[in-house]
Amino acid sequence: MNAEQKRLEENKADEKPWHFWGPYLAERAWGTVREDYSPNGDAWNYFPHQHARSRAYRWNEDGIGGISDHKGRLCFAFALWNERDPFLKERLFGLSQSEGNHGEDVKELYWYLDNTPTHSFMRMVYRYPQSRFPYEELIARGASRSKMEGEFEIWDTPAFAEDRFFEIEIEYAKADPHDILIRVNAKNSGPEAAPLHLLPTIWFRNTWSWGRDQTKPNLRKAAERSHIAVVTASHPALGNYDLFCDSIDDLFFTENESNAERLWGVGNSEPFVKDSINDCVVNGKIDGINPAQTGTKAAAHYKFNIPSGETISIRLRLTRGGAKTSAESFADFDAIFKLRRAEGDQFYNELAPRSLGEEHRGIQRQAFAGLLWNKQFYHYIVNQWLDGDPGQPPPPPERLEGRNSRWRHIYNEAVLSMPDKWEFPWYASWDLAFHCIPLALIDVQFAKSQLDLIVREWYQHPNGQIPAYEWDFGDVNPPVIAWAAWRVYQIERKEIGKGDRAFLETIFHKMLLTFTWWVNRKDSEGNNIFQGGFLGLDNIGVFDRSAPLPDGTHLEESDATSWMGVFCLNLMRIAMELALEDHVYENIATKFFEHFLGIAGAMNNLGGKGIGLWDEEDEFYYDVLRTPGGRYFPLKVRSVVGLLPLLAVDVIQPQLIDALPNFKRRLEWYLANRPDLGSLISRWHEPGAGERRLIAITRGHRMKCLLRRMLDPNEFLSDYGVRSVSKYHKEHPYALTARGRTMVVNYEPAESQTGMFGGNSNWRGPVWFPINYLLIESLQQFHHYYGDDFIVECPTGSGQFKHLRQIADELSNRLIKLWMRDKNGERPFARNQVAWASQPMSHRQDADATRYLFHEYFHADNGAGLGASHQTGWTALVAKLIQQQGEFGTIQG
Repeated sequence: MNAEQKRLEENKADEKPWHFWGPYLAERAWGTVREDYSPNGDAWNYFPHQHARSRAYRWNEDGIGGISDHKGRLCFAFALWNERDPFLKERLFGLSQSEGNHGEDVKELYWYLDNTPTHSFMRMVYRYPQSRFPYEELIARGASRSKMEGEFEIWDTPAFAEDRFFEIEIEYAKADPHDILIRVNAKNSGPEAAPLHLLPTIWFRNTWSWGRDQTKPNLRKAAERSHIAVVTASHPALGNYDLFCDSIDDLFFTENESNAERLWGVGNSEPFVKDSINDCVVNGKIDGINPAQTGTKAAAHYKFNIPSGETISIRLRLTRGGAKTSAESFADFDAIFKLRRAEGDQFYNELAPRSLGEEHRGIQRQAFAGLLWNKQFYHYIVNQWLDGDPGQPPPPPERLEGRNSRWRHIYNEAVLSMPDKWEFPWYASWDLAFHCIPLALIDVQFAKSQLDLIVREWYQHPNGQIPAYEWDFGDVNPPVIAWAAWRVYQIERKEIGKGDRAFLETIFHKMLLTFTWWVNRKDSEGNNIFQGGFLGLDNIGVFDRSAPLPDGTHLEESDATSWMGVFCLNLMRIAMELALEDHVYENIATKFFEHFLGIAGAMNNLGGKGIGLWDEEDEFYYDVLRTPGGRYFPLKVRSVVGLLPLLAVDVIQPQLIDALPNFKRRLEWYLANRPDLGSLISRWHEPGAGERRLIAITRGHRMKCLLRRMLDPNEFLSDYGVRSVSKYHKEHPYALTARGRTMVVNYEPAESQTGMFGGNSNWRGPVWFPINYLLIESLQQFHHYYGDDFIVECPTGSGQFKHLRQIADELSNRLIKLWMRDKNGERPFARNQVAWASQPMSHRQDADATRYLFHEYFHADNGAGLGASHQTGWTALVAKLIQQQGEFGTIQG
């Protein structure tokens, strides 16, 4: 057991709370639902970026490269100033949903380079321009571009011209759970000396201004020794902490209170407000700085004029109050940093399969780093948010029937895995499920805790629904929590030889409620065909699938029905596992098998009309419109919606069946007495490779038909994975005319060309990791049954034939190569940085060559990263693909 694994064990056993502190500070709290108290739910305009430096947040805090305790009470982050910006750079800037031509988007350049599961060592780099930050240009150019054009990025401005920027490297190392060493290295990459102000800032989240708990924590300057200044933080729940600051120029104190005069033209009750430090450093106004050197926000001030090519460093240390003296504070500083970094190297080197080269190891490690940096303390108590606070004006009455008003029970106050801490600084339940797969490779306890948390009584609705995301907890995401729980259970069992049965059983019981909700709420006719809405696939449909159709027409969804098939098989498989120790679960496993057969049958016979979601002529699955008059119209869009039936597959080992005699007997009775359904999807009586048994919605002929399209480069197969919409629609758009309006679906390989769902994501062509990952899993499952003798042409039309495991490997490697250098030395994910790549940067090839961004989705034709740029997040699934390809010995490059 290496040092990092030992720390994980100590954390699990509550011996040492290594997770007490971490990178839990959001990168954006403005423009969020929880800070929105408007009558119309206009979160972006109610709390815009220009308010953030002056206005106290109600629920969360934000900052650059920051940390906090696990309840977000005491926060630490960095502010910067280049003597040209109009205000301090305290937080990352980006466009709001209405400002960007493709919705909200961060307009900064930064990388998460390293992080260990206990956050014993963390490292990131932020690139700060030496010229005035181009706020106005980014806003103006974003507004001027159409949806047919790409986004205007910071590297499209002169901000980084001639290498005129500072490379700000932020590092943390823990000596123990409450002793955190902090180091910043700032390099002047430009050709001339340039000024830089660094302001490491410590502050308390404002919990005292809302009329619920007026107990106020305090920061104060402690006795200064020699060149070391000390800020003591006192909090009624946290106790005392000391921040040691080495060799500072100044130390400023103020309050984390809104500047009402600047924001609303109302006088402040005291001069010490949130933006006072900004006004002091940038504008020379000292009257907002507390001369008593006390408050709830404080910053150490370092001023440098850094010569060209030179690097300066600053050191700080945050410890329990009284644990260190000033003389001791930096004595072991360098040694601890060196040790923790070496221990991080050991942890990841031992995790990575031996067959991986340095490039694959680097990609995997940074994917893990981004996943861990994207942890965030998420605070949103819906009941209080709806009713308002005693110390504030009452919220508009419209809110009581508005957003999330039916989710009063939700009590968010925990560290959660975010998709992207700037673009999506809130959890999304189906994203979270995918996060937990790579998380389980490095911190299985945290992965399990995330899945356990999302089904707790203060998250899951009493009716069984899982909350979707803060913009609408009542929206519907694919039911993948059970799948994730089963996979996490398997990963842990593989690692230590035994799975966590209590965890699996807990999730299973909660999923019974969720399954019942789906059946009662999303199967409108009780015929096992489901209408889930947009199901996370945003604009994939001809129209907004979340909105009810005006004349009572229903959309019978191929993907919703397939997801329910997957859900049935997940619950059946979990019940079988639990039945090995408690045979009561055999009955439940049979129930889900039976329900699965019903779903498979319904997909081929809607309402007993002999009409199915499968189109025999096109050999593809489609959504079907059903009118109140009983007419059926297939929507012939070739999208991943039609490939999702491939996901509903499981292979049962003979020894498992033999261990469950009651289950086996009931299944054999059912299949003997209902051959219509049994013959449709089950190969129960036809043993496959090694006597395995197959349960799947599609098999044999239909599976080959789907694979033929999926593996066709002119349809779904991209050099970088499976497209979300077939390339066929580039020359053959699908059009539907209804009530005088024509709606069209084209093949759009890059950003969305419509404003549907805000326009900041696109499922009409690009490659998305979660669906690709599930398709790879399904191919592996099919191969377990069919073995090496079942081969299909791959790519379609190539004359090359491969078995299904080889095709799964091929797709895995296509996804992985998004970050690998191609024959021209380019990394596909970086191809959206055209202007940046063309600039003559002396060190870009050295520094940026080993820095990776993990985007939300990828251009279907050239692999360029699109959407959120730090979505590790589900794109961290690449770490799991690299791991398994390395273990299989089939990784390429």
